[in-house]
Amino acid sequence: MLPDRDRLRRRATQPRSVALHRALGRLRSTVTVMNTGAHPDDEHNDMLATLRHQHGARIIVACSTRGEGGQNTLGPERLGPLGVLRSREMEKAARVIDADIAWLGHGPDDPVHDFGFSKSGPDTLGRWGEDRTIDRLVRAYRQFRPDIVIPTFLDVPGQHGHHRAMTEAAERALALAADPAYVTEGLTPWRVAKYYLPAWSGGGDTYDDELPPPPATTTITANGPDAATGMSFDRLGEVSRAYHASQNMGFWRHPPHTSWQLHFVGGTAETSIFDQLPTRLTDIGDTPDLAEADAAIEAAVAAFPDADKLTTALLTARRAILAATPGIAPEHAHRLTRKLREIDAALALAAGIDISAALSAASLILGASIDLIIEADPGRASALTITPRAHPAITAPAAASLDTGRTELTISASPEAPIGNPFHPDWHSLGGNGLLSLEVTAIVAGETISFALDTEEPLVIDPAHAVSISPDALIIPTGTTAPQTIAIKGASPRSLALPALPGLAIGTTDAGLTLTPSADLAPGRHSLPISVNGQPAYAVTPIAYPHIGQTRFVRPQTLDILALDLFLPQTRIGYIGGGADNVGLWLERLGADVTPLDADALSGYLTRYDTIVVGLFAFGTRPDLAAAIAKIHDFVRAGGHLVTLYHRPGDNWRPDVTPPLPLTIGSPSLRWRVTNPAAPVTLLDATHPLFTGPNRITTADFDGWDKERGLYFTSSWDSAYTPLLSMSDAGESPLTGSLLSAKNGEGRHTHTSLVLHHQMDKLVPGAFRLMANLLQAA
Repeated sequence: MLPDRDRLRRRATQPRSVALHRALGRLRSTVTVMNTGAHPDDEHNDMLATLRHQHGARIIVACSTRGEGGQNTLGPERLGPLGVLRSREMEKAARVIDADIAWLGHGPDDPVHDFGFSKSGPDTLGRWGEDRTIDRLVRAYRQFRPDIVIPTFLDVPGQHGHHRAMTEAAERALALAADPAYVTEGLTPWRVAKYYLPAWSGGGDTYDDELPPPPATTTITANGPDAATGMSFDRLGEVSRAYHASQNMGFWRHPPHTSWQLHFVGGTAETSIFDQLPTRLTDIGDTPDLAEADAAIEAAVAAFPDADKLTTALLTARRAILAATPGIAPEHAHRLTRKLREIDAALALAAGIDISAALSAASLILGASIDLIIEADPGRASALTITPRAHPAITAPAAASLDTGRTELTISASPEAPIGNPFHPDWHSLGGNGLLSLEVTAIVAGETISFALDTEEPLVIDPAHAVSISPDALIIPTGTTAPQTIAIKGASPRSLALPALPGLAIGTTDAGLTLTPSADLAPGRHSLPISVNGQPAYAVTPIAYPHIGQTRFVRPQTLDILALDLFLPQTRIGYIGGGADNVGLWLERLGADVTPLDADALSGYLTRYDTIVVGLFAFGTRPDLAAAIAKIHDFVRAGGHLVTLYHRPGDNWRPDVTPPLPLTIGSPSLRWRVTNPAAPVTLLDATHPLFTGPNRITTADFDGWDKERGLYFTSSWDSAYTPLLSMSDAGESPLTGSLLSAKNGEGRHTHTSLVLHHQMDKLVPGAFRLMANLLQAA
């Protein structure tokens, strides 16, 4: 259960008057608009806020990945944990613009996942599975039945390959979704009426569209501020985008955007995106009942905030729609079903029904139980009844009356329940999400209504054996025979079992495990699954940020071991972390003499260190570092070695101020990166000190890399810098800005755009060897 203060703050951000205004706004249109993108934060939040809150359209965001291959400006989450974080961010962002989400990808273990960066749409579809991706989008069209589909980006050279793939899939899925011969079990064909492309370029600091956008045929215009909040729709969209905090989204713009131009594919100029679409109930059936419903909805909207008047109008609309339903054509039946759900949600708010559903614990452990605590104020309603809607592996009561205003229900999970992550395929703005939600029925003015309710925090199922190990990976240099200790939490060390590994003796103590290597330990990576009393153990990574609340990522627990030929320089190292990588941790595990440098340390004497390493984004996230730049430069000129890991141009990287000598980060970044992790690498000066010791670096150290080679390469630099590597993606000119080093006074500055932090997380041997060399003194 959330702490009381958090519950109070959350409730204060959800005033009933705004919620009721939003609920009435949904009723003003029967049109559904789908925006397709590849990553959380691809959605056009400002335009979608206008379509939803000004025009009343239903909004769907179809997203192909969870963003797990991207970056994180908030903290150390990468890959799976980052996918969980960004999925939750997307849900919070969707709530602001009242959108539903259709997820095509289901996390890092699914073929449709975020594998970093791609410059090619066909390459992306090849990795995702072309037929699979298009089929999932066909299913989304048939499930959500959009009248309008708008991809976020154009399929043009210079654009992110993931974006290009999603736009291609969006167009190709149109015909298949309408084709009765294309079978999707449980879903009937659906024809999208209008398909639009953005009539603006997707270029900028990151992308560089090589072709101009298509001509505009349609303009969406924001007319005045949002009536509920007084904010411009553009600014409301930025409130939504601000929930993508891991991607540093959300900006105050002045003046705000008020128009968005689109290109109607296969169509001509039109006055409105809604031309020729059924925006009112009478557009789907010219009957007296639907005319009465339209008039009643208008009356309800006009009656706000008079709850009694709008309740009477909503009940009239509800009865009229129910009367009209049997005579409506099948292709429009979903509009009436949706409208009834929207009316019931509005009636619940108008009646003053106030229900909270909190879980007594943050998670439900396999084979155990927790309480679902429900508190209700029925307002002007009566006969409140809740029915839990749960995953089949979760046991919950069939129904419960809320006549007393409070009840506690016992929720349990069977021992066989699947352990997974919150990568649910859909998310709905009207509720009913996740492993556990509630269906509430109530009587309002003599009519029985029903609506969905989510728990305050989504339910997750945790394993019976959640075991943490520290460290969770060992780096064992060749020839090392000294024992290493693994601390265990969550289970008795003597209950653990690991498979045998030749060359490694595993002992057990009361505190943990003792691992003693021998000369027989084979070089390379070894992954040893851990079990507890014969059952799999799991690693649970908690994820908590103020903007998303609490969640977690779970995976089978393993002890990972990297045995490699590695020598460390005997240097004193200061590490300035930016909160976005684990490099400092890896330096400690290598056995380096490393000290994290906080603001106090930066204000002290830096000459005690031989080498200072600056982590990802640190100049952008550490004001104390930016303030200490003169001291850092003095450190270099006095004989220190400054190593800077990659930064983006927006990370307070000023080419003539931040580095000791001028060095510019390339923009747009699409042009200054190598996305193929197996791209050939050339050592431009194999005799350079950074390649000759203490480890001899060769091209073999670039074998087995994951995701990509590097990004945010430097595009120009002072003549003192020596470029040390050359590489490129297929068919492109070589880039030489991935690793540069320059003498400066008595010291040296080395800058690298290689994704060493990611390779170290993936236990790639060459990344550790190269990083060890970068630690050497100037």
